[in-house]
Amino acid sequence: MIREISCKQISDIIAELCIKANKQLPEDIVSKITDSIGHENNSVAKSVLCDLKKNLEAAAEYDLPICQDTGMAVVFLEIGQDVHFTEGLLADAVNSGVRSGYEKGLLRKSVVSDPLKRENTNDNTPAVIHTRIVAGDKVKITVAPKGFGSENMSGIKMLKPADGRQGVIDAVIEIVKKASNNPCPPIVVGVGIGGDFEQCALLSKTALCRRTDIRNHDEYYSAMEQELLEKINGLNIGPQGFGGNTTALAVNIETAPTHIAGLPVAVNIGCHVTRHLSCEV
Repeated sequence: MIREISCKQISDIIAELCIKANKQLPEDIVSKITDSIGHENNSVAKSVLCDLKKNLEAAAEYDLPICQDTGMAVVFLEIGQDVHFTEGLLADAVNSGVRSGYEKGLLRKSVVSDPLKRENTNDNTPAVIHTRIVAGDKVKITVAPKGFGSENMSGIKMLKPADGRQGVIDAVIEIVKKASNNPCPPIVVGVGIGGDFEQCALLSKTALCRRTDIRNHDEYYSAMEQELLEKINGLNIGPQGFGGNTTALAVNIETAPTHIAGLPVAVNIGCHVTRHLSCEV
């Protein structure tokens, strides 16, 4: 049976997700920040973490965005193959929702229409849209507003297969170390391994949308996530770059099959407000 979903409904949901995602940090990340206060040995770092928590509490109390950079809207759509959209085009509905959400929510509009001419579109569109066809008759929508203080610190490495596991670890550490305090740590590190040039980058961004308390289902990569987290927290970058053992809150790895001659690795860094919110229709 084909299920019809109106583009107006999609637009309304995305508008609401844009507002809520910018004002409410996922509870698993809030919990990670709270827990890190008790585990932090550096007194300055501990104070910074307390300030970050107070900022989250103030945003909730006054109904304000948790960061002044309300990001470029990245929208993931997992679309059931039995869904038929009505009353317009899906891409138009997504952008209409982003436009409405950023206007109603009084969120900062940061998108320019051309990368070199730099004219602001004044409504934070167009969004970056990623679609995937899945089984069923439902649509899962995830809105992930991405600030560019952290986005600019991301990177990609086209490694050789001979570089292996250690090569991947070294590449991730190199990118995080180079990023230093720029992405407003403590950070969440999304790592994509495999696929090709663009797929591994998408995997790394997808990884940032996974809960920080859920490890990779493959024990091999779960152990790798833990090892990377320990190594990153040993860099002594610390909260906001003031030193300490809380540089990262989590490392999430996602993988895909790749070519026999390749080992692509991408790192997408999320700041301490790694925002994302989902809804299923």
